[in-house]
Amino acid sequence: MQVEIAELTLPADWRRIDFLSDLHLSADTPATFAALASHLEETAAEAVFLLGDIFEVWVGDDGRFDPFEARCVTLLRAASERCKLFFMPGNRDFLVGDAMLADCGMARLNDPTVLNACGQRVLLTHGDALCLEDKPYQAFRAQVRDPAWQAALLAKPLAERREIGRQMRAASMANQAKQELWADLDAEACRQWLTATGCKTMIHGHTHRPAVHDLGDGFRRYVLSDWDFEATPPRGDVLRLRHAGLRRIDLA
Repeated sequence: MQVEIAELTLPADWRRIDFLSDLHLSADTPATFAALASHLEETAAEAVFLLGDIFEVWVGDDGRFDPFEARCVTLLRAASERCKLFFMPGNRDFLVGDAMLADCGMARLNDPTVLNACGQRVLLTHGDALCLEDKPYQAFRAQVRDPAWQAALLAKPLAERREIGRQMRAASMANQAKQELWADLDAEACRQWLTATGCKTMIHGHTHRPAVHDLGDGFRRYVLSDWDFEATPPRGDVLRLRHAGLRRIDLA
């Protein structure tokens, strides 16, 4: 599986890096929004990496002026003045564009990206590109990541795009409900990416199954949790990188 892999090196004196993903923020998740706001205000990290599906659905940057989206912009902009924010698109928010990133003070990350930080070298990805057993999803992913498809969608009125987004979300939920076994990341593909990049550790989200997987030969992949502070009990964690290694912080 051939991919273009970017590389990012952070300043050597940075001591704490936070990773999170799959918040699925929307106007219907005020508790999750509040949990993010609290973490961004309180974290001592020099950088926070948002590894995809931060928004439940994103159908174009012209929607960033609507009430809830505008609150997100305000929150992220304020956080960007305290620490560096990096954003990697997921399968829900791949249409986040340069205008939104600029307003939020976030830097875009390619998927995947090798991160050099805290004396370590780790591979970051949202994770969906490596769920190779889910053939229908991979076909869908190839379609919606095509620039021509995206341009055609973005040419439609915002209200129509929102309705398309709702329909796609409903179809996704129906498909998930029918699946007895969700496709996980392909272990051999993970090993290939790690070998090609000279990394021993991968960090990703997407699957909503927080864990640490031993891939053999010293390779490991750390899976981020999804966030749902509306749930009972609530859930959501952050993975923090320091010179001593990675530590999971349960915010719920």
